[in-house]
Amino acid sequence: MKTAISIPDDVFAQAERLAKRTGKSRSRLFSDAVREYLARHTQGEVTEAMDRVCTRIRTQSDPFVASAARRTLKRSEW
Repeated sequence: MKTAISIPDDVFAQAERLAKRTGKSRSRLFSDAVREYLARHTQGEVTEAMDRVCTRIRTQSDPFVASAARRTLKRSEW
């Protein structure tokens, strides 16, 4: 999809230099940058989704697993 955006001149110049240095098109550079930004800022959504799944599949813990986990934690340095 094509779109028009406004960015400060200094940011554009830095992006232009980086695109040339990495051999990427400007479009690819900006697309990669937005993708990375979204990944960093939507982590809470991923965590919430994982929490929902864990809540749905959560059953009583296995006594052996619980005991092994406690022993492992006692030996671990915090």
